[in-house]
Amino acid sequence: MKSLNLPYNPRIDQLRWLAATLVFLFHAYLEYRGHGGVPVEHLWLGLITEGHTGVGLFFTLSGFLFMRIALHQGPLAYGEFLRNRILRIFPLYFTVFLLATSIGRDKFVPQDILYLLVSNLGMAPTSSNPITGAAWCISLEFLFYMVFPFLARFAIERGPRYLVSLLALMAFFKLASFAVNPNSTLMYFSTFVGRFDQFLIGMLAGLLFQQAGPALRRHAGWLLPLALLLVVGNSALQAHVARFNAVPHSTFWIYWSMLESAGWAVLIVAWVAWERKLPDWLERLLCHGGKISFSFYLLHMMVINMVGQLQPTLPVITGHVRIDAGLATLIVYGLVWGLATLSYATIEEPFLRLRRNYGADRKGDAV
Repeated sequence: MKSLNLPYNPRIDQLRWLAATLVFLFHAYLEYRGHGGVPVEHLWLGLITEGHTGVGLFFTLSGFLFMRIALHQGPLAYGEFLRNRILRIFPLYFTVFLLATSIGRDKFVPQDILYLLVSNLGMAPTSSNPITGAAWCISLEFLFYMVFPFLARFAIERGPRYLVSLLALMAFFKLASFAVNPNSTLMYFSTFVGRFDQFLIGMLAGLLFQQAGPALRRHAGWLLPLALLLVVGNSALQAHVARFNAVPHSTFWIYWSMLESAGWAVLIVAWVAWERKLPDWLERLLCHGGKISFSFYLLHMMVINMVGQLQPTLPVITGHVRIDAGLATLIVYGLVWGLATLSYATIEEPFLRLRRNYGADRKGDAV
């Protein structure tokens, strides 16, 4: 997806594709297991069994990208920045929210409309059914947008130490919150306490990339496989120590988000710095996946759930369980891809055309 505020970099869209695909694989695996499928026991496949890590990649990538925009544009016009972010996420998010309230109409109360702002807390309508549950993170993302122009200005003025100081505070907040919440795993997974540091780590990666870009490009050849190993290792560690939803109160989750995001930050800077081109067909395919990734993310559970209802048992295609599971996953992935493409063209793109530049050259409330 092209921005009006930074030269287009296909690597960013490719990372968006990766994040959305990981979350899809995670939920497809949960659906498969829910219907009695064979569990994946190999720890090194943690990117599938713990594929929720794609959300961490989304948050880290957002911080990285917006920090790059702030460094490129200078002070940001706050109103224009928020206007663009609303045009980017609200139309599809509101559509999903209306779907959720329609499904739960019998239990709806007027104050539920406030869950538009806090989809990650309490009994949000979007979280009460599986097909709209992915929307939980949207209010967190918008919270980050609201404070970002200020954080970017302070980080540019004071340097990386400012972001490191904020990370230290977040680490303290995490530690202090642990003892007073018996369901701390879910707290760290879905709230400000557990996720804000990922956005900050992304910003820090963007700031460091600006300062060390040439060196990173020279060393990207060996840094990229190291980053991949780090990301896979993080997921394997989580699968071994504290699987998601397996332990409601685990000390591992206190530092989990920082560890996860650090791995993704290394991969982001390595991938963006890597200057070798992929084959043209693959570049186009992955960039399209990145372009439709928001629709893909918000709508994928609808398709997975529908297919699971219509076909509760694994279809016999080759007679080999794991091969059949892989082929079925590809078919469902293709269905989600088609739906997301339609959604992007119909709901997202018309509003995206209304965006404006929000850099320092615009008059207004610059931050």
